[in-house]
Amino acid sequence: MSNDAISRRPAEPRVTRSQWRLAVLSGMASYLDSGIIVSSGLSLGLWQSRFHLSSWGLGALSAALTFSIAIGSLVGGRLADRFGRKRVYGIDILVYAIGAALLVFAPTSAFLFAGMIIGGLAAGADLPTSLAMVSEHSPRPVRGRLIGATQTMWVLGITAAIVIGFGTSTLGYLSAQLLFAHLAVVALVSWVLRNRMRLSPVLEEAERGGAGEGIDARALRRLAAKPVLVPLLATGGFYLAWNLAANTMGQYGTYFLTTVSGASQTLATGMSLAGLPIGLVCSLAFVRLADTPWRDRLFYVCAVLQVLAFAVAAATGGAVIAAMVFFLLLYNVVNQFAGEANYKVWSQEAFPEELRATTQGLTYGLSRALCGLAGLATPTLMAVSGSAVLWITTACVAVSGLIGVWVVRTIAPQGRAAAPGTTSTVRAKEAI
Repeated sequence: MSNDAISRRPAEPRVTRSQWRLAVLSGMASYLDSGIIVSSGLSLGLWQSRFHLSSWGLGALSAALTFSIAIGSLVGGRLADRFGRKRVYGIDILVYAIGAALLVFAPTSAFLFAGMIIGGLAAGADLPTSLAMVSEHSPRPVRGRLIGATQTMWVLGITAAIVIGFGTSTLGYLSAQLLFAHLAVVALVSWVLRNRMRLSPVLEEAERGGAGEGIDARALRRLAAKPVLVPLLATGGFYLAWNLAANTMGQYGTYFLTTVSGASQTLATGMSLAGLPIGLVCSLAFVRLADTPWRDRLFYVCAVLQVLAFAVAAATGGAVIAAMVFFLLLYNVVNQFAGEANYKVWSQEAFPEELRATTQGLTYGLSRALCGLAGLATPTLMAVSGSAVLWITTACVAVSGLIGVWVVRTIAPQGRAAAPGTTSTVRAKEAI
């Protein structure tokens, strides 16, 4: 290749320090979301001993958190689009800190429920709001990287909770308090930094105008327009199918390994810990590739491998430790390229600016609510047949893969997303 040809090659868009800062502070929504879910799971046994809770009481606590996150997403996304994202963005994380503090100092089980509900509502509201903030203040050529970075924060939230829980496991009830004290402190620091951050919106298109600073209520009617409704159903269907499998393994993975696979608690925890560094590295790789054609190419491959991972576990009924190790390692690699990170990016590419928080709040909230209902029955189904649980989750990731292929090919292909005038976002704006 000649030097002239090399010199004519367009330079790769660079992400500025302020854009990374926005992505990290917005990604704290994902960090705190995964952190409260994992921390509550690690604390259930300690809470049961401390407050003499029944199994139904523990289930009610988990359900309270799941449904609160769902309601927070449904309501918070719309509030952000209606009254201004910056306003909601600067408040909800402080409310989260209050909920986490209640879980630290709870004198009775009633305070536990209050903390779970308040923390869940705030975490749910912050998720679609923070992602819309990143999208609104990011140039399109680097938006995928910045949205992908929020998913890395989600993995970091899981990692931090498990490391703290593992390191304090001999401290009894103090371990639970330290887990939520960590979340409260992180939320408070993030709240301060968010409110000190100066934002410079990137105006990509003239018609964006004042999006995010008081959207007219008539925008809700636009959800029924085909250019919005079709991507809404597609991204929502993908995330629901994928999350049914991911939530099952995330919430009950250790329980499954100890009760069905016959692993010790130490081995089960160690298997989960071993997969986290792999997931973190692959999440960082997704950030690097999110704005290149490799995002779509890897989705095709990893969607197939994700089905393979679950199918291997299902074929053995979860009873073979070696098969479960293979499953966990492969799953931690491929789900970073064919899972929630893709959903987050698609949700910012497929919808008009003024509806991004609303649409993602709907899909995220409904998915979490349905996963909460499924989770209520999961332990009972595991007791009857661990193999059935694994085959159901295999079917879920297969469905998510098929829907995802359709999304990639028709709604949010990476290459076309950067071309002005050809995205589904632009078509949606023209139609509505």
